[in-house]
Amino acid sequence: MNLLCIVSWVIVVPFFLPHYRLETLLGMAMPLGVTSLSLVQSERVFRQNPTLLTQYMVTAFAGKMLIFGIYIVAVLMLLTVAPKPFIVSFTLYFVALHLFEAIRLRRILGVAG
Repeated sequence: MNLLCIVSWVIVVPFFLPHYRLETLLGMAMPLGVTSLSLVQSERVFRQNPTLLTQYMVTAFAGKMLIFGIYIVAVLMLLTVAPKPFIVSFTLYFVALHLFEAIRLRRILGVAG
């Protein structure tokens, strides 16, 4: 997951968005970091006590929304970045990584698809 995001940024940005390298990097960084930590913690919670996973996921979701909100405001207000490319990049990586997280959680839980 981490490697795929980095490779997508390294390959796509120089060819299609060379003027928005910083914006796309910042749009990828926080969703990638938070999703990575969330997946590791979700697996840990599930291994220790599967009945606590739902409670953890609800709490983690609330925490993610708070962190993402603060991050977006901070990037747009404190850094000189073009807002549209940053928001588009953030949104695309956010959605893609959360789909990956959902698929991974299904696999952890052993849910048949």
